[in-house]
Amino acid sequence: MALFEIAPKHIFDERKDQYFAQHLALSAEDANMLHMEYYKNYGLAISGLVTHHKVDPLEYNREVDDALPLDGLITPNSELRRLLEDIDKSKVKMWLFTNAHITHAQRVVKLLGIEDLFEGITFCDYRQLPFVCKPHREMFEKAEAEAGVQSVEDCYFVASLKTTPILIVDMHKPGAGRPHICWRQIYQSQKKELPDIKFKI
Repeated sequence: MALFEIAPKHIFDERKDQYFAQHLALSAEDANMLHMEYYKNYGLAISGLVTHHKVDPLEYNREVDDALPLDGLITPNSELRRLLEDIDKSKVKMWLFTNAHITHAQRVVKLLGIEDLFEGITFCDYRQLPFVCKPHREMFEKAEAEAGVQSVEDCYFVASLKTTPILIVDMHKPGAGRPHICWRQIYQSQKKELPDIKFKI
């Protein structure tokens, strides 16, 4: 889970590759290949591990995501905080949306110093099988339900090019059913493209 590129990607990938290699007795090359295959096919590497190898997802979370040395890599980000504070909370609801388990997600936003700026979070619950995760439709429907979305037309992704988006819900539009359309995605560098009501500036 990331609101922007929080740390070099290879650190995360290496930790996952090590888990694959150690627990499945694979070479480094085969571990990376299987890791990427499961990520591509399931949206989450751990989903493939659970499906095909009966791996305990909470054990995986402890040994991989929660074991990442983030304290030295993630620090409070004042620019990100200012961007989020510029959003008028009286007109929108800000909701985190991630494939990470709750412990990793909470750790990251706390290290970034922005945990107080969101009304809630939709995460991949490693305690419940089968997994519900992005990019599967059920995960988006879960986020819509938990955030109280009335129409998907009111949903925006706000994120950098390489990250998990923030869900922004326009609270002033009346419900208009739930047409089968995608959420709109906007990157941090394109803040001006959000509807005028979204930002106080």
